[in-house]
Amino acid sequence: MTEIRVALDAHAELGEGTFWDPDARVLWWVDIWGKLIHRFDPATGADETFATPAYVGSLATRTEGGLVVALADGFYFFDPPTARWRKVIDPADRHPHARFNDGKTDRQGRFWAGTTFEDPPRPTEYVGALYRLDADLTVHRMVDGIGSSNGLAFSPDGRTMYYADSTGGYVWAWDLDPATGEIDRRRIFIDFRDTGGCADGATVDAEGCYWTTLPESGKLARYDPDGKLMRVIMMPTAIPTCCEFAGPALDTLYVTSARLRKLTDPLAGALFALDVGVKGLTLPPFAG
Repeated sequence: MTEIRVALDAHAELGEGTFWDPDARVLWWVDIWGKLIHRFDPATGADETFATPAYVGSLATRTEGGLVVALADGFYFFDPPTARWRKVIDPADRHPHARFNDGKTDRQGRFWAGTTFEDPPRPTEYVGALYRLDADLTVHRMVDGIGSSNGLAFSPDGRTMYYADSTGGYVWAWDLDPATGEIDRRRIFIDFRDTGGCADGATVDAEGCYWTTLPESGKLARYDPDGKLMRVIMMPTAIPTCCEFAGPALDTLYVTSARLRKLTDPLAGALFALDVGVKGLTLPPFAG
C-alpha cells in the first residue's frame, strides 16, 4: 500500500505548478485562484508565500536567479527577496479569454507554458495554445486549438514531449528536437474518451514513466512509455491537480490539490507527499 501523508494543509483554492529546486532544496508550487506562489521546505515543513498580481499558472527557477512565471496574461520574471516583477512578454496572439496555466522547462532549459479558456459561464472554446519561451526571450506558438492546457512533461532523454488538453480527452506525445525545440509527429499517448477522465499536472520518473493526476476521479496514475496504464493510486481528496518528484534523493512524489471554492472535504487543497517506490528527475532552470 502506498504511504500518503499530508505535507502541508494549505487549503489551496487551486494548487498546481510544482517545481523542485535541487540547489535550495525547496519545492515551488502555486495556488492559481489564490494568487499565491508557495516555497515549501520539506526538511522543516516551512512554507513561505508570495502574492501574485494575477492568476498564476506555473513557474521555474532561472539561471540568472529568481523565477520565470506564467501569469494569466503572459511571461514574467519574479525576484522573491525583493518581490519585484518584470513582464517579459504577452504573446500577441493569445486569446483574451485564455489565461496561462500548466508549464515547465524542458531538458535544455526552455520554458513551455500553455493557455486555458476561462470565461464562465460560457462553454469551453478551443482557443488555447502551447507556447515555448526560449533563452533569448523570444516566444513561439507551438500547438493550437486547446481547451485547457495541462499534462506537460518531457522524457528523460528530452526527445519526447507529453502534453494534454484536459477538455479534449487525450494526452499526446510529440517528437522533440533537443537542439531546436521544434516538435513533430503528434500521436495519441493516452486516450481517456471511454473513461470520461482527463489528465491534469504531470511528470516523468527516472524510468521514463508518465505520472498524472486524474482530478475527475481523485486518482494519481502511472503510465509506461507506450501509454499503458501501470498503476493507480487513490488520493485522499477529490481533486488532485499536479505532481512532481522532490527531496534530496528525488524519491518523494508531491501532489497538489484543489478546493475550487466548493469542496468541503477536510484535505481539499492540501499538499501531499507519497512514497511510490521510484525516483524522479530534476528539471533544469530556465536558461534565460
